[in-house]
Amino acid sequence: MSALLHRSVVITLCAATLAACGGARDDSARSAGTTGAAVTGPRVPLAPTADDQLPSAIIGRAPPLMGTDLQYVEDDSSTTGYLAVPEGSGPFPALVIIHQWNGLVDRIREVADDFAREGYVTLAVDLYDGRTGSSPEENMALVREVQADQTKMIANLNAAVASLKARPDVTGRVGAMGWCFGGGVALSFGLDGDEHDATAIFYGNLIDDPARLAGLSHEVYGTFAALDTGIPPEAVASFQAALRTAGIANDLHVYDAVNHGFWLSVDQEPDVLTAPALDAWRRLKAYLDRTLRNGA
Repeated sequence: MSALLHRSVVITLCAATLAACGGARDDSARSAGTTGAAVTGPRVPLAPTADDQLPSAIIGRAPPLMGTDLQYVEDDSSTTGYLAVPEGSGPFPALVIIHQWNGLVDRIREVADDFAREGYVTLAVDLYDGRTGSSPEENMALVREVQADQTKMIANLNAAVASLKARPDVTGRVGAMGWCFGGGVALSFGLDGDEHDATAIFYGNLIDDPARLAGLSHEVYGTFAALDTGIPPEAVASFQAALRTAGIANDLHVYDAVNHGFWLSVDQEPDVLTAPALDAWRRLKAYLDRTLRNGA
């Protein structure tokens, strides 16, 4: 697939899988506040999950938010992310996490807090200038706006990485991950953004051009769903084959009996979703250890 075509399909096919993508709660973004990039501020107690435990956000048991709003793009007062910082002096590895098609809502903020509990300084970015969608039509309009200006999208994520790397409590190693729309964006950022150390994709748009994928500089993680008609198993297999041809290490897995969007919404159907979500979480923790915590 050409770079131009990849840019034109950076939207994941959320419209075809609405019930799963961004459907955990119909919440909206908090009022945008202004904070600096200072190291002082609220901290999240370190409390890594046990081997048989999922993060609290995705099972609907998140405690009150403990992070802070952060305007991380210079001279841009409308773009407000959410920063969650672990307790302690660090230094810690860092994560940029990218929202689904409905924007930076509280479930994503809760996930940021969960990653802080694992020991990562985590910045949940805002690609929608402080807005969120409350319907499929609003969501798609916001996605298309981002799609129309890829340069702005990459600049936003570059600013997020720079903000994290500038912190004295960050080791300098930063990863990016996203879900649905954000999963495709994470892959685009891995190919076109400033240097970073990890890319984790949850059921996001993929490409199968080895020459294009050779531009990645690190191992790639991916979690996908066998019932997903937007990113079917065949597309994942083609992506993995292209990564292997390009010489890019990867940990990709397609989970049976689940659909697009399952990982962020375990509380919707816990009997079905808990086991695959837990396996994906264990894989993700090991991946982040390899690429960010223990990476050279």
